[in-house]
Amino acid sequence: MHKVSTGFIYFFGALGGLLFGYDTGVISGAILFIQKQMHLGAWQQGWVVSSVLLGAILGAAIIGPSSDRYGRRKLLLLSAIIFLVGAIGSAFSPEFWSLIIFRVILGMAVGAASALIPTYLAELAPADKRGTVASLFQLMVMSGILLAYITNYSFSGLYTGWRWMLGFAAIPAALLFFGGLILPESPRFLVKSGRVDEAREVLDTMNGHDTTIVNREIHQIKEQAGVVSGGWPELFSKMVRPSLIIGVGLAIFQQVMGCNTVLYYAPTIFTDVGFGVSAALLAHIGIGVFNVIVTAVAVTIMDKIDRKKMLIIGSVGMGISLFVMSMGMKFSGGSHAAAIISVIALTVYIAFFSATWGPVMWVMIGEVFPLNIRGLGNSFASVINWTANMIVSLTFPSLLDFFGTGSLFIGYGVLCFLSIWFVHKMVFETRNRSLEDIEATLREKAGEDEVAGLSTAQK
Repeated sequence: MHKVSTGFIYFFGALGGLLFGYDTGVISGAILFIQKQMHLGAWQQGWVVSSVLLGAILGAAIIGPSSDRYGRRKLLLLSAIIFLVGAIGSAFSPEFWSLIIFRVILGMAVGAASALIPTYLAELAPADKRGTVASLFQLMVMSGILLAYITNYSFSGLYTGWRWMLGFAAIPAALLFFGGLILPESPRFLVKSGRVDEAREVLDTMNGHDTTIVNREIHQIKEQAGVVSGGWPELFSKMVRPSLIIGVGLAIFQQVMGCNTVLYYAPTIFTDVGFGVSAALLAHIGIGVFNVIVTAVAVTIMDKIDRKKMLIIGSVGMGISLFVMSMGMKFSGGSHAAAIISVIALTVYIAFFSATWGPVMWVMIGEVFPLNIRGLGNSFASVINWTANMIVSLTFPSLLDFFGTGSLFIGYGVLCFLSIWFVHKMVFETRNRSLEDIEATLREKAGEDEVAGLSTAQK
């Protein structure tokens, strides 16, 4: 292994999160200019935004088994190359269809990043830092979104500004590739490949040369590597059903509560309530800064407050914010004060999302699945999340035209309150519980249900 610092490893390991955030966030400003220059209708705008999400579904669906076969590091390098090709191709697209194709290619890298990087970081990090390091991915995503907002504003004065906005992602993509060349491979993959000595060397670096911890980690990884991997029958088995309901439910609700429509279309929303394009993009930067700060706070409290409590608090805050924002938008046409109230409510909404549903959903889908299908379960939930994201983003411009901003966001607010019922009824708590304890509870519950079913049949 190359002698590099843990800080370097965590930074370049998480850098794909920055690209994830940048490439999904940059379109919010670029679409204002692409729409005019390519004369796009509502459905075409929706496809420009959501084509990345279509690619992300493909990337998330194939990355799990591929990284198990070829290693996390090689897939990280491949993702960097796809990011680079997608960014440059998008920037030089001459017309609508070529832009869509390169945005789909870019999306494959985004989906790969969402499924690969949190796993890679968690497998490298010492046990006592795993939660914080896993949350670092979400912080990098939000930092990437902020960088996108700043880039949007910086190039908004140029006629070809949207090309620079989309093409700028090539710089961090190149950095990710060259940094990835000297990143270590995941210790778990090394052990599974029979390269135990290399895994020990990586763990020695990551654990500050503590031999006791390294030996314990090697022993645990060997035990995990010896578990026979499950497949689709195990994922849909009775035992895993509670985990599957949580994974799929959280993935869908995170999207249908409107989070990404706000992130992708915030400048459009601002211009609708009376802001100029430049002012809308500047306001977007302010939201991005606030977003990063709130996410950083969320990382520090992730293991101090119950996951269910964080989700419910987030749903209440987001629902109320959307109702206030909707009312403000209804009256913003003739009132500057109402427009300001809409912007404040939108900012509060994003704060609640960034502190709760944003990071907690990704943390929980990594916790609830049993070990032998964890990769498959995470991949499946990610695909569901990206599919819901694509459907919401694709339909948003048309729904906006039909209902108007005021009425549409009331609908998203209702779904926020519906999610409270789901969390209360269907989600079990995972904080301060080992993954083995969660899995044992699932097996125990499945056994109790089986016994109860036999008793009922005998009667």
